[in-house]
Amino acid sequence: MKTIRLTMAQAVTRFLAAQRTVIEGETVPLFAGVFAIFGHGNVAALGEALYGVRDTLPTYRAHNEQAMAHAAVAFAKASFRRRMMAVTSSIGPGATNMVTAAALAHVNRLPVLLLPGDVFANRRPDPVLQQVEGFADGTVSANDCFRPVSRFFDRITRPEQIVTALPRALAVLTDPAECGPVTLALCQDVQAEAYDYPEAFFAERVWTPRRVRPDADEFAAALAALGKAEKPLVIAGGGVLYSGASPALTAFAERHGIPVAETQAGKSSLPAAHPLNMGAIGVTGTAAANALAEEADVVLAVGTRLQDFTTGSWALFKGERQTLIGLNTQLFDAMKHRALPLLADARVGLEMLSAELAGWRAPAGWTEAAEEGRGGWFAEAGKVTAATNAELPSDAQVIGAVQRVMGSEATLVCASGGLPGELHKLWQAGAPGSYHLDYGFSTMGYEIAGGLGVKMAKPDEEVVVMLGDGSYLMMNSEIATSVMLGLKLTIVVLDNSGFGCINRLQMATGGANFNNLFRDTKHAVLPAIDFAKHAESLGAIARKVASIGELEAELAAAKANDRTTVLVIDTDPLISTEAGGHWWDVAVPEVSDRPAVRAAREAYERAVKAQRVLN
Repeated sequence: MKTIRLTMAQAVTRFLAAQRTVIEGETVPLFAGVFAIFGHGNVAALGEALYGVRDTLPTYRAHNEQAMAHAAVAFAKASFRRRMMAVTSSIGPGATNMVTAAALAHVNRLPVLLLPGDVFANRRPDPVLQQVEGFADGTVSANDCFRPVSRFFDRITRPEQIVTALPRALAVLTDPAECGPVTLALCQDVQAEAYDYPEAFFAERVWTPRRVRPDADEFAAALAALGKAEKPLVIAGGGVLYSGASPALTAFAERHGIPVAETQAGKSSLPAAHPLNMGAIGVTGTAAANALAEEADVVLAVGTRLQDFTTGSWALFKGERQTLIGLNTQLFDAMKHRALPLLADARVGLEMLSAELAGWRAPAGWTEAAEEGRGGWFAEAGKVTAATNAELPSDAQVIGAVQRVMGSEATLVCASGGLPGELHKLWQAGAPGSYHLDYGFSTMGYEIAGGLGVKMAKPDEEVVVMLGDGSYLMMNSEIATSVMLGLKLTIVVLDNSGFGCINRLQMATGGANFNNLFRDTKHAVLPAIDFAKHAESLGAIARKVASIGELEAELAAAKANDRTTVLVIDTDPLISTEAGGHWWDVAVPEVSDRPAVRAAREAYERAVKAQRVLN
């Protein structure tokens, strides 16, 4: 057996550079690169190794470890999980900064390879700078924080361990069911140790999607349920996009006259203009989709984990004899809420169901009612997104302006606060993947870093990031990275002077206006933050606009700008779209001195009775 003597770090980078996948018939690197912020736990060995493969495995420098991991996760999502990135940090705070991004990837089933530096395996210099010591466990390090938010975790304490650890990591990262973050904690002394690795370990390997076909009995049960349906509904989740199943979903809906509703992760599975696309479902859903969900007798949930915003905290589905079918690659998701599991790839499952259903169609009255409801919703949405001369426009009016100028072809990026609810209802997505939200973990601060990752995956497309002032203040450093890398973003900051979304939730549950809007916090001076000047200091072109009309003009100008543009507009923190939506289970205190809280509790107790209790 031929061997080659390399350090462990050199072997890791050479292995990653040799992995391939196939995209539209072209063989391309599986790893698009490595985000790295160097420190004493990774600069000497892994830094030297990355330098050696810089032409085949590019290294990108960011400004914040959490942000660069967000960017890597966003790249994978925008690539429909077909390509991915690795991320490396030093030990200590550099590593723990990435834990939030790992949790985001874990919740959203997205692949990212995390390579934090770790303590000395030989323990001779212990405790080293930034080492977390466990008084009762000598094996503990800060990287143990990654264990609950990693699909696979390993600590490399000997150089030969990567021969088994790396293939296992790749198997998880590329598996449609197990997909999620992988953490390989690299002990810093072991990174520098040499070993005689088999040359075959570094041979090129091509990873392609595994398309699982359904079990015969599960398929028969799902087929029988659909064939009897009088009011069927499809819920399209992110798995539709990751499977490349949008054409199959379109054909399935059209052939059988079944309306489709979309989760946050699944939005853009069908173009918004498609007559069978009812739009968003659940807490942030459209009136059209939610009305159908309440009546449906068979719900085919495709590639969704059915989180509470999708199900209206399991109070949305009101049919007494409703059947739920879980078409999913992951059994954990397919069986939720006593669903009939249909363990299969989304594209394969939809194509097989459609073929066997043959000439069957949903009753014409159901399909026609769905299309009528959809028309009514679009009319309502047009009213709330229309331009006005309001001194403080609503989020919906800003969304309307961005939509009119940038169109459905742009990729929209957002994550948390009030905007995701408004966007889920109101944004009209075009091509699959043109709507990019993290609402599984709803991570404030993801937006700009996520936009950077999306732009890396789609360098020739317009990428628009929308976020509130709260998210901007949490994480904005990757504006500078986007300028540095020549990756142009259009960023729209909606400034409502605080956490407007949570303030509205606080009011809705009977709480006093407290600690959310700046004006309701304990303060000596109310901050007057100039977001435009701040963004400009990071290298962006930045403008503060005073109206929807000015915003539209600046958005049009931004298309021709040569670098990232940040547009800031003041908005009303109290206005949200009343049409559509659904109750969400947020527990209200049983006892309170406030009459408003007691009234909210009474309403809460009435609403809870609608929940389905079997999970």
